[in-house]
Amino acid sequence: MPLLNSKPFFLVDKPGDLNNEELVFQIRFTKEIFRSYSEYLKRVNLYRKRVWTCQYTGKDNLTYEEALVSEEKASKRIQNIPAKYVAPILQDVQFSMLNLKDLVSSIASKFQGPFNEGDELYGRKNGRLHPCKIVEIIEVADRKRYEIEWLSDDQKMSGNAFVNGDELTVKNPPFSKRALKSFIKDSTYRSFPWVLHDNLSKRHGISTIAPEELKSNISIQNGLVVCSRKRKRSEETQSAKVASGKEIIVYVRRNKLTSLLTEKSAGGVNEHPEDQSSKYPVDDLLVQPSAEDRLLMERPCPCRDFNVPMECVGDLLMVWDFCTSFGRLLNLSPFCLEDFENSLGYKDSTPMLIVESCSSLLRLLVKDKGKFAKMVENRKRKPKITQITWTEYLSDFLETTSAAEISTHISTIKRGHYALLEIHIKLAIFRELVAQALETETVKEMLDEYIEEGQALAATRRDEALDEGRKRREEKERRKAETTGKGVKEGHRVKSGEGIHNGVIPERSNEKVLSQSNHSSGNSENEGDSTAKKNAKKRKVEMNTTTEDVNHPSKRDIHKLMKNEIKESIGMKSAEERKEFLEKEIEKRFIRTSPLGKDRTYCRYWFFRRDGRIFVESSDSTQWGYYQTKEELDALIGSMNPKGERERALKKQLQKFYNKICLELQKRSKEEAVQRDAMEEALVRRSTRVRAPPRENPTHSFLKYVNKWKDL
Repeated sequence: MPLLNSKPFFLVDKPGDLNNEELVFQIRFTKEIFRSYSEYLKRVNLYRKRVWTCQYTGKDNLTYEEALVSEEKASKRIQNIPAKYVAPILQDVQFSMLNLKDLVSSIASKFQGPFNEGDELYGRKNGRLHPCKIVEIIEVADRKRYEIEWLSDDQKMSGNAFVNGDELTVKNPPFSKRALKSFIKDSTYRSFPWVLHDNLSKRHGISTIAPEELKSNISIQNGLVVCSRKRKRSEETQSAKVASGKEIIVYVRRNKLTSLLTEKSAGGVNEHPEDQSSKYPVDDLLVQPSAEDRLLMERPCPCRDFNVPMECVGDLLMVWDFCTSFGRLLNLSPFCLEDFENSLGYKDSTPMLIVESCSSLLRLLVKDKGKFAKMVENRKRKPKITQITWTEYLSDFLETTSAAEISTHISTIKRGHYALLEIHIKLAIFRELVAQALETETVKEMLDEYIEEGQALAATRRDEALDEGRKRREEKERRKAETTGKGVKEGHRVKSGEGIHNGVIPERSNEKVLSQSNHSSGNSENEGDSTAKKNAKKRKVEMNTTTEDVNHPSKRDIHKLMKNEIKESIGMKSAEERKEFLEKEIEKRFIRTSPLGKDRTYCRYWFFRRDGRIFVESSDSTQWGYYQTKEELDALIGSMNPKGERERALKKQLQKFYNKICLELQKRSKEEAVQRDAMEEALVRRSTRVRAPPRENPTHSFLKYVNKWKDL
């Protein structure tokens, strides 16, 4: 059954005293029966909300009916697992501490074998997979080797060979990883560690006793395994509250206050129910509905129109963001996300955008002198990666990786058919290239340099803010002194006749003057002592710094020099220009892109510097969408409930970058309008008999990409 807020949801029981002629209301997909139309309508509206989660796949943001369909499809996939594999799979799942992805991979690799004589499968030779047949199994020193016969039509691949088990791959695996993932989710009631349902454990004879190394981390409550870490934390916090006497008093007072409020409102309806509610902000899932919610706008549905499969959108954004952010380092001029997306799906030929992106990443890896660079050196490749030789370098790179998903396509790339690969394979290759590039010394050094420069810029911006605050305070004190000075002069003129009698000054005034002079002299002595101490401390620091080696300045000295250089460069600018300059320079020192925040259902919101859209990622990273207009942005901000902690923080971030996002959205809308006009003009000019070449088609603008930053 679908889950509501990650918890089971139980259906309404059928009324027991129903008459055959009684008129009732029934929900079509749950078969629930209601006598009251209001209750029926309330339940239907709940089912229509996108708050449901598929129990098997974990997909969220679904309606109840969509979750039922998802569970039905997942159950069909689960049934595809042969019965003989069920017990061994469950044995590996029980009390496993692996995450779901690693657990599925380990179980899938385990059931690749054992191989028997006569089995037809694929063998690896020279980095490629070829069809073969097992002729004989030979056991040597507790290790199996297989004599195989090649079944390829190629004469070079004829004859027999001896291979190990890891060089063989079955044609059709017994089950898919997707089906195995759904099966594991359906068979367990918790993860980390994964624990099977009791009925499954008893049916297949699997032990329910936890291993010795896990007994310290888990405990049993009501027959179910729970994590003892959370229980210890809750016990510690509870004991801490009991130990604090002040908190006990506050708790008692609050109880008395709530009891008084309930007594007052017992005679009638409470006019202010929000007084008894908890203080906001709280966790978004704990926010109770109130009359103020009607002021919130309806959240717009994000657009999900992508040219790549939904499960590939995350990799698409990651690769594009890396290539555009580190373009200067890669010598790769920036390109828009739509062009990259269209280039991946283009199958007539390999677009220049893809060739230049792969070549730039491969050049960076060759310069790093790593495993890939050694292979290139051993094979004596040409030192320059060109539009002709880039596939050879890419094939060499794939041979160095351990990812079986992409290494099986080396032969297709060597034959020059890269464009025919599926989009998810192309993105998997890019993802591996980016992962290797992030491990290079060149990227690490640049990131360290950006971090130091960013810290110096941030310190300069902080000093500028402190100087502005100091100037405002001084100006305020000066104005205050001027106003008080005028008042003193006027008062002195008015009271000058009262204070002097026949030219004699009273003794009390002398006492006041003397006391004031003594007080001021005391202050001056204290100030002198404090300044002397400060000067002595400063001289001591200077003496310590002079003892340091001049040829090897410390990190603090470098930071100080960088800050001084920044201050010199912005010295002649106004305050607004200095502030704008520092903001732009900090933005240029790109380290990583972080999400703006999360909403009530833990969906993450992203804003990228070179794309104006707001991207929305579901909590399980399986669904993506985006907002692309100012109206949608305003509606999104208006739908955020500030009573929740996550949506409150997200709303602040959206308001902080509102002007910048709107500027990018307007720029994007203008570009789309120009492209739309070009397409309409091309359609008008195109003859019915003559078709325009593909490069002149505005929809194929990505084919015109030229790398202007290429190192010639």
